[in-house]
Amino acid sequence: MIDGLAAGGRIPGMTGIMHAMYGVAPSSELAMELFGLAFPHPVGLAAGLDKNGKAADGFSSIGFGFAEVGTVTPKGQAGNELPRLFRLPPDEALINRMGFNNDGTEAMAARLARRKISRIPIAVNIGKNKATPNEQAHEDYEACIRTLYSYGDFFVVNISSPNTQGLRDLQHGDELRKLLGAVMGEMNRQGAKSGQKTKPVLVKIAPDMTGDELEHTVSTIMESGVSGIIATNTTLSREGLRHQHASESGGLSGKPLRDRSTEVIRAVYRQTGGQLPIIGSGGIFTAQDAYDKIRAGASLVEIYTALIYKGPGLLREITNGLKECLRKDGYRNIAEAIGADHR
Repeated sequence: MIDGLAAGGRIPGMTGIMHAMYGVAPSSELAMELFGLAFPHPVGLAAGLDKNGKAADGFSSIGFGFAEVGTVTPKGQAGNELPRLFRLPPDEALINRMGFNNDGTEAMAARLARRKISRIPIAVNIGKNKATPNEQAHEDYEACIRTLYSYGDFFVVNISSPNTQGLRDLQHGDELRKLLGAVMGEMNRQGAKSGQKTKPVLVKIAPDMTGDELEHTVSTIMESGVSGIIATNTTLSREGLRHQHASESGGLSGKPLRDRSTEVIRAVYRQTGGQLPIIGSGGIFTAQDAYDKIRAGASLVEIYTALIYKGPGLLREITNGLKECLRKDGYRNIAEAIGADHR
Protein backbone atom coordinates (compact mmCIF):
# COMPACT_ATOMS: atom_id res chain seq x y z
CA MET A 1 0.00 0.00 0.00
CA ILE A 2 2.72 2.46 1.01
CA ASP A 3 4.91 1.80 -2.02
CA GLY A 4 1.92 1.93 -4.37
CA LEU A 5 0.72 5.27 -3.00
CA ALA A 6 4.28 6.63 -3.02
CA ALA A 7 4.73 5.61 -6.68
CA GLY A 8 1.32 7.04 -7.59
CA GLY A 9 2.28 10.35 -6.01
CA ARG A 10 5.21 10.63 -8.42
CA ILE A 11 3.22 9.95 -11.61
CA PRO A 12 1.81 13.15 -13.17
CA GLY A 13 -1.96 13.24 -12.82
CA MET A 14 -2.22 10.11 -10.68
CA THR A 15 -3.05 11.89 -7.41
CA GLY A 16 -5.88 13.65 -9.27
CA ILE A 17 -7.23 10.27 -10.39
CA MET A 18 -6.95 8.90 -6.84
CA HIS A 19 -8.74 11.96 -5.50
CA ALA A 20 -11.55 11.50 -8.04
CA MET A 21 -11.89 7.82 -7.08
CA TYR A 22 -11.66 8.09 -3.30
CA GLY A 23 -11.66 11.76 -2.28
CA VAL A 24 -14.27 13.10 0.12
CA ALA A 25 -16.29 16.08 -1.14
CA PRO A 26 -15.96 19.27 0.94
CA SER A 27 -18.74 19.66 3.49
CA SER A 28 -19.58 22.58 5.78
CA GLU A 29 -21.05 20.05 8.23
CA LEU A 30 -17.72 18.25 8.74
CA ALA A 31 -15.13 21.01 8.20
CA MET A 32 -13.54 22.46 11.31
CA GLU A 33 -10.64 24.53 12.53
CA LEU A 34 -8.48 23.22 15.35
CA PHE A 35 -4.98 24.19 16.54
CA GLY A 36 -5.20 27.04 13.99
CA LEU A 37 -5.35 24.45 11.19
CA ALA A 38 -8.19 23.78 8.73
CA PHE A 39 -9.45 20.19 8.63
CA PRO A 40 -11.82 19.32 5.74
CA HIS A 41 -13.35 16.62 7.95
CA PRO A 42 -12.40 14.92 11.23
CA VAL A 43 -11.21 11.48 10.01
CA GLY A 44 -7.44 11.08 9.74
CA LEU A 45 -4.77 8.43 9.34
CA ALA A 46 -3.10 7.19 12.52
CA ALA A 47 0.68 6.94 12.79
CA GLY A 48 2.45 3.67 12.11
CA LEU A 49 1.41 3.04 8.53
CA ASP A 50 3.50 5.60 6.63
CA LYS A 51 6.48 5.44 8.96
CA ASN A 52 8.85 7.25 6.60
CA GLY A 53 6.63 9.90 5.02
CA LYS A 54 6.87 8.14 1.66
CA ALA A 55 3.22 8.46 0.71
CA ALA A 56 2.03 11.78 2.18
CA ASP A 57 0.78 12.95 -1.23
CA GLY A 58 -0.97 9.62 -1.80
CA PHE A 59 -2.73 9.64 1.56
CA SER A 60 -3.65 13.31 0.96
CA SER A 61 -5.47 12.17 -2.18
CA ILE A 62 -7.64 9.26 -1.00
CA GLY A 63 -10.07 11.03 1.29
CA PHE A 64 -8.33 11.62 4.62
CA GLY A 65 -8.97 14.81 6.60
CA PHE A 66 -5.40 14.74 7.96
CA ALA A 67 -2.61 12.18 8.29
CA GLU A 68 0.22 11.29 10.65
CA VAL A 69 3.59 10.12 9.36
CA GLY A 70 6.05 8.21 11.57
CA THR A 71 6.86 7.25 14.21
CA VAL A 72 10.28 8.58 13.23
CA THR A 73 13.44 8.46 15.37
CA PRO A 74 16.60 10.59 14.99
CA LYS A 75 18.62 7.71 13.56
CA GLY A 76 17.23 5.06 11.25
CA GLN A 77 16.74 1.66 12.87
CA ALA A 78 15.65 -1.78 11.72
CA GLY A 79 13.01 -2.40 14.38
CA ASN A 80 12.21 -5.81 15.82
CA GLU A 81 12.79 -9.14 14.11
CA LEU A 82 10.32 -10.59 11.61
CA PRO A 83 7.59 -11.72 11.78
CA ARG A 84 6.27 -8.70 13.62
CA LEU A 85 2.80 -7.99 12.21
CA PHE A 86 -0.17 -10.36 12.52
CA ARG A 87 -3.76 -10.25 11.25
CA LEU A 88 -6.60 -11.55 13.39
CA PRO A 89 -9.48 -11.53 10.85
CA PRO A 90 -12.30 -12.92 13.05
CA ASP A 91 -11.43 -10.28 15.67
CA GLU A 92 -11.01 -7.51 13.07
CA ALA A 93 -7.71 -6.73 14.74
CA LEU A 94 -3.96 -6.53 14.18
CA ILE A 95 -1.05 -7.24 16.51
CA ASN A 96 2.21 -5.49 15.74
CA ARG A 97 5.60 -5.39 17.39
CA MET A 98 7.35 -3.33 14.74
CA GLY A 99 9.66 -1.48 17.14
CA PHE A 100 9.86 1.95 15.45
CA ASN A 101 11.41 0.64 12.22
CA ASN A 102 12.16 3.74 10.15
CA ASP A 103 14.80 5.48 8.04
CA GLY A 104 15.47 8.37 10.46
CA THR A 105 14.69 12.08 10.47
CA GLU A 106 16.99 13.15 7.62
CA ALA A 107 15.36 10.70 5.20
CA MET A 108 11.87 11.79 6.27
CA ALA A 109 12.78 15.47 5.91
CA ALA A 110 13.99 14.85 2.35
CA ARG A 111 10.73 13.07 1.46
CA LEU A 112 8.41 15.62 3.05
CA ALA A 113 10.34 18.40 1.30
CA ARG A 114 9.26 16.85 -2.02
CA ARG A 115 5.53 16.97 -1.20
CA LYS A 116 3.44 18.51 -3.96
CA ILE A 117 0.01 18.38 -2.30
CA SER A 118 -1.01 20.32 0.79
CA ARG A 119 -4.79 19.83 0.88
CA ILE A 120 -4.73 18.32 4.41
CA PRO A 121 -2.65 18.87 7.58
CA ILE A 122 0.25 16.44 8.03
CA ALA A 123 1.42 15.54 11.54
CA VAL A 124 4.88 14.16 12.31
CA ASN A 125 4.90 11.50 15.03
CA ILE A 126 8.25 11.41 16.87
CA GLY A 127 9.92 8.86 19.14
CA LYS A 128 13.23 7.82 20.64
CA ASN A 129 15.77 5.35 19.32
CA LYS A 130 15.78 1.93 20.95
CA ALA A 131 19.38 2.34 22.15
CA THR A 132 18.71 5.71 23.82
CA PRO A 133 18.24 5.36 27.61
CA ASN A 134 15.16 7.02 29.07
CA GLU A 135 17.31 9.56 30.92
CA GLN A 136 18.39 10.92 27.53
CA ALA A 137 15.09 10.39 25.69
CA HIS A 138 14.35 14.12 25.63
CA GLU A 139 17.42 14.65 23.45
CA ASP A 140 15.99 12.33 20.77
CA TYR A 141 12.65 14.14 20.74
CA GLU A 142 14.42 17.50 20.51
CA ALA A 143 16.55 16.21 17.62
CA CYS A 144 13.43 15.07 15.74
CA ILE A 145 11.83 18.49 16.18
CA ARG A 146 14.96 20.35 15.03
CA THR A 147 15.21 18.36 11.80
CA LEU A 148 11.51 18.12 10.95
CA TYR A 149 9.93 21.29 12.38
CA SER A 150 9.47 23.01 9.03
CA TYR A 151 7.88 19.94 7.41
CA GLY A 152 5.03 19.10 9.80
CA ASP A 153 1.83 21.05 10.38
CA PHE A 154 1.73 19.63 13.91
CA PHE A 155 3.71 17.11 15.96
CA VAL A 156 2.87 14.09 18.09
CA VAL A 157 5.05 12.84 20.95
CA ASN A 158 4.83 9.05 21.05
CA ILE A 159 5.55 7.75 24.55
CA SER A 160 2.99 4.97 24.47
CA SER A 161 4.10 2.29 22.00
CA PRO A 162 4.45 -1.04 23.83
CA ASN A 163 7.14 -2.20 21.39
CA THR A 164 10.14 -0.15 22.55
CA GLN A 165 11.29 -1.38 25.95
CA GLY A 166 10.76 1.17 28.72
CA LEU A 167 9.07 3.75 26.47
CA ARG A 168 5.78 3.72 28.36
CA ASP A 169 7.66 4.62 31.57
CA LEU A 170 7.99 8.10 30.05
CA GLN A 171 4.22 8.60 30.51
CA HIS A 172 4.53 9.08 34.25
CA GLY A 173 5.69 11.58 36.87
CA ASP A 174 8.96 13.44 36.66
CA GLU A 175 10.07 11.65 33.48
CA LEU A 176 7.01 12.96 31.63
CA ARG A 177 7.42 16.45 33.09
CA LYS A 178 11.08 16.60 32.04
CA LEU A 179 10.35 15.23 28.55
CA LEU A 180 7.47 17.60 27.79
CA GLY A 181 9.41 20.56 29.18
CA ALA A 182 12.23 19.77 26.74
CA VAL A 183 9.80 19.20 23.85
CA MET A 184 7.97 22.49 24.43
CA GLY A 185 11.28 24.33 24.80
CA GLU A 186 12.49 23.03 21.44
CA MET A 187 9.13 23.68 19.74
CA ASN A 188 9.20 27.28 21.01
CA ARG A 189 12.81 27.76 19.86
CA GLN A 190 11.95 26.52 16.38
CA GLY A 191 8.79 28.61 16.30
CA ALA A 192 10.76 31.74 17.22
CA LYS A 193 13.36 30.92 14.57
CA SER A 194 10.63 30.64 11.93
CA GLY A 195 9.16 33.99 12.97
CA GLN A 196 5.70 32.44 13.28
CA LYS A 197 3.48 31.06 16.02
CA THR A 198 4.80 27.80 17.50
CA LYS A 199 3.26 24.76 15.84
CA PRO A 200 0.94 22.50 17.87
CA VAL A 201 2.25 19.39 19.62
CA LEU A 202 0.14 16.55 21.05
CA VAL A 203 0.96 13.60 23.30
CA LYS A 204 -0.17 10.08 22.42
CA ILE A 205 -1.10 7.99 25.46
CA ALA A 206 -1.64 4.28 26.12
CA PRO A 207 -5.01 2.66 26.88
CA ASP A 208 -3.61 0.40 29.60
CA MET A 209 -3.17 2.87 32.48
CA THR A 210 -5.18 2.61 35.68
CA GLY A 211 -7.59 5.41 36.50
CA ASP A 212 -5.09 7.04 38.89
CA GLU A 213 -2.22 6.74 36.42
CA LEU A 214 -4.31 8.29 33.66
CA GLU A 215 -5.37 11.15 35.91
CA HIS A 216 -1.78 11.96 36.91
CA THR A 217 -0.54 11.68 33.30
CA VAL A 218 -3.28 13.99 31.98
CA SER A 219 -2.59 16.47 34.79
CA THR A 220 1.12 16.60 33.85
CA ILE A 221 0.26 16.97 30.16
CA MET A 222 -2.09 19.87 30.95
CA GLU A 223 0.61 21.63 32.99
CA SER A 224 3.14 21.28 30.16
CA GLY A 225 1.31 23.57 27.75
CA VAL A 226 0.99 21.06 24.90
CA SER A 227 -1.91 21.47 22.48
CA GLY A 228 -3.75 18.18 22.93
CA ILE A 229 -3.83 14.43 23.54
CA ILE A 230 -4.21 11.43 21.25
CA ALA A 231 -6.14 8.61 22.91
CA THR A 232 -5.06 5.92 22.41
CA ASN A 233 -2.16 3.83 21.20
CA THR A 234 -2.39 0.02 20.92
CA THR A 235 -3.16 -2.19 23.91
CA LEU A 236 -1.44 -5.12 25.59
CA SER A 237 -4.83 -6.58 26.54
CA ARG A 238 -5.94 -9.80 24.80
CA GLU A 239 -9.43 -9.96 26.26
CA GLY A 240 -12.03 -11.73 24.12
CA LEU A 241 -9.78 -12.62 21.18
CA ARG A 242 -10.52 -15.78 19.18
CA HIS A 243 -7.73 -16.01 16.60
CA GLN A 244 -4.64 -18.17 17.12
CA HIS A 245 -2.40 -15.10 16.79
CA ALA A 246 -3.82 -13.77 20.07
CA SER A 247 -0.79 -15.19 21.88
CA GLU A 248 1.67 -13.09 19.85
CA SER A 249 3.39 -10.29 21.76
CA GLY A 250 2.97 -6.68 20.69
CA GLY A 251 0.33 -3.98 20.56
CA LEU A 252 -3.24 -4.89 19.63
CA SER A 253 -5.25 -2.53 17.41
CA GLY A 254 -8.68 -2.75 15.83
CA LYS A 255 -12.18 -3.56 17.07
CA PRO A 256 -11.17 -5.05 20.46
CA LEU A 257 -9.67 -1.66 21.39
CA ARG A 258 -12.76 0.37 20.42
CA ASP A 259 -14.60 0.59 23.73
CA ARG A 260 -11.51 1.04 25.92
CA SER A 261 -10.17 3.91 23.80
CA THR A 262 -13.58 5.60 23.97
CA GLU A 263 -13.56 5.22 27.77
CA VAL A 264 -10.15 6.91 27.93
CA ILE A 265 -11.39 9.76 25.71
CA ARG A 266 -14.38 10.21 28.01
CA ALA A 267 -12.15 10.27 31.12
CA VAL A 268 -9.69 12.75 29.58
CA TYR A 269 -12.47 15.07 28.42
CA ARG A 270 -14.10 14.96 31.85
CA GLN A 271 -10.81 15.72 33.64
CA THR A 272 -9.84 18.57 31.30
CA GLY A 273 -13.32 20.05 31.12
CA GLY A 274 -13.06 19.85 27.36
CA GLN A 275 -10.29 22.47 27.36
CA LEU A 276 -7.61 20.20 25.85
CA PRO A 277 -8.49 18.87 22.36
CA ILE A 278 -8.44 15.09 21.95
CA ILE A 279 -7.84 13.00 18.85
CA GLY A 280 -9.61 9.67 19.26
CA SER A 281 -7.96 6.53 17.91
CA GLY A 282 -8.70 2.85 18.37
CA GLY A 283 -11.14 0.43 16.78
CA ILE A 284 -13.01 2.80 14.46
CA PHE A 285 -14.65 0.75 11.68
CA THR A 286 -17.94 2.60 11.17
CA ALA A 287 -19.36 6.12 11.27
CA GLN A 288 -21.07 5.25 14.55
CA ASP A 289 -17.71 4.21 16.06
CA ALA A 290 -16.26 7.58 15.06
CA TYR A 291 -19.32 9.49 16.27
CA ASP A 292 -19.25 7.72 19.65
CA LYS A 293 -15.69 8.97 20.15
CA ILE A 294 -16.64 12.50 19.09
CA ARG A 295 -19.61 12.57 21.48
CA ALA A 296 -17.29 11.22 24.21
CA GLY A 297 -14.99 14.21 23.67
CA ALA A 298 -12.78 13.70 20.61
CA SER A 299 -12.43 16.65 18.23
CA LEU A 300 -10.84 14.49 15.52
CA VAL A 301 -10.51 10.72 15.02
CA GLU A 302 -8.00 8.41 13.34
CA ILE A 303 -8.16 5.05 11.60
CA TYR A 304 -5.53 2.43 10.80
CA THR A 305 -6.66 -1.18 11.18
CA ALA A 306 -10.03 -0.58 9.47
CA LEU A 307 -8.20 0.82 6.44
CA ILE A 308 -6.23 -2.44 6.16
CA TYR A 309 -9.40 -4.55 6.29
CA LYS A 310 -11.82 -2.32 4.34
CA GLY A 311 -9.74 -0.16 1.98
CA PRO A 312 -9.92 3.57 1.15
CA GLY A 313 -13.63 3.51 0.28
CA LEU A 314 -14.09 3.54 4.05
CA LEU A 315 -13.38 7.29 4.20
CA ARG A 316 -16.51 8.19 2.21
CA GLU A 317 -18.52 5.62 4.14
CA ILE A 318 -17.52 7.12 7.51
CA THR A 319 -17.86 10.78 6.49
CA ASN A 320 -21.27 10.23 4.86
CA GLY A 321 -22.36 8.33 7.97
CA LEU A 322 -21.14 11.12 10.25
CA LYS A 323 -23.32 13.61 8.38
CA GLU A 324 -26.31 11.34 8.95
CA CYS A 325 -25.48 11.14 12.68
CA LEU A 326 -25.32 14.95 12.87
CA ARG A 327 -28.65 15.39 11.09
CA LYS A 328 -30.29 12.83 13.33
CA ASP A 329 -29.12 14.72 16.44
CA GLY A 330 -29.95 18.15 15.00
CA TYR A 331 -26.38 19.46 14.78
CA ARG A 332 -25.27 21.75 11.95
CA ASN A 333 -21.55 21.12 12.33
CA ILE A 334 -19.40 18.35 13.77
CA ALA A 335 -17.94 20.79 16.35
CA GLU A 336 -21.35 20.93 18.05
CA ALA A 337 -21.23 17.18 18.74
CA ILE A 338 -17.82 17.20 20.49
CA GLY A 339 -18.33 16.10 24.09
CA ALA A 340 -22.13 15.95 23.69
CA ASP A 341 -22.34 12.95 26.06
CA HIS A 342 -21.13 15.19 28.90
CA ARG A 343 -23.84 17.82 28.49
